Amino acid sequence: MILQRYIGVSLAKGWLLVMLVLAAIFGLIGFIEELDRTTGDYDAIAAARYTLFILPNQLVSLAPIIALLGSIVALASLDRFNELTIISCTGFPPGKLLTAIALPTVLLVAGLWLCMEYLAPQLQQSAERERSVLRYSDNISIPDGGVWSTNGRRYIHLQKMFENGIPGDISLFEFGNSGELIRALHARTAKVSDDRRWLFQGVREKRLVDGKLVSRQHKELEIANLWAAEELPTLSLSSDSMALSILYQYSQYLASNGQPMEKYLSLFWQKLLMPLTVFAMVLLATPISANLAAGRDRSFGINMGIGAVVGILFYLSAQIIFALGQLLQLNIPLVALTPTLIVLVCALVLLKRMRW
Repeated sequence: MILQRYIGVSLAKGWLLVMLVLAAIFGLIGFIEELDRTTGDYDAIAAARYTLFILPNQLVSLAPIIALLGSIVALASLDRFNELTIISCTGFPPGKLLTAIALPTVLLVAGLWLCMEYLAPQLQQSAERERSVLRYSDNISIPDGGVWSTNGRRYIHLQKMFENGIPGDISLFEFGNSGELIRALHARTAKVSDDRRWLFQGVREKRLVDGKLVSRQHKELEIANLWAAEELPTLSLSSDSMALSILYQYSQYLASNGQPMEKYLSLFWQKLLMPLTVFAMVLLATPISANLAAGRDRSFGINMGIGAVVGILFYLSAQIIFALGQLLQLNIPLVALTPTLIVLVCALVLLKRMRW
């Protein structure tokens, strides 16, 4: 038990060290980039706060690399000072070694899932809203000409989001079976309910009546099946910053309306399976750094170099697999699981050949 706890603590220290190094690198790069965007009330302090808040989401996306390099750092350090050799000579079986590695890894995996759902997306959304308020004063402008959505022959365009997630400058267009415009409206703002019903306010509406568009004014007008309230804060953000539950719900909403949802569903499965990839990476790092037969011939730096190359190859291979999966319209969960399975198979093969 003492040896297992010692190995587990060493692993945790290795992960923390690599995470701090990557956080310092990416944080510094991000802060320098944000300094070029300072304007108005968005000063250097606000830029530093923004960089700090989006950093957890960046580190989450790097979790497999952190797990791989951190495990190599921990185990190679133990091997470097012959601690693993001593542990092996005490009769410590390989099964207990894997158990000692697996227990802290399970805690890391659980923490990663919680972070992806309850911490990192919320921090990034908060940072994005604060930056937009400071840069654009009273409203949050959604980039790239706003956000479009379709539902059958109905098209909705959302141009702005005010503070507290209130949508504004909304346009809606409905077309008939022959492609003619039968309804168009523009609303100043809208109240959003939990069941996707929007109560438009300050509405100017045009309807096709007897071949002519007739204009009307409405103080309020309710329309159903639009964006949910919980999805609104993410519309001005990249899909990478959405929580797992929001990604899934939004992909199902798009699918129910006949809209392309592959991008969001694919990202949902990638993020959902990422903790399993982390677990596979830790297993892969074990034979790379704790192989006693190779420990006398390989330096600490070589082990780190191998880990860096493996991490780069994994990232590039995963992106290629994901792109091919979407291009060939393959099963999305299977495509998302493929990189993890490849790493897991490699880890199991190397573990079987590892000398202990």
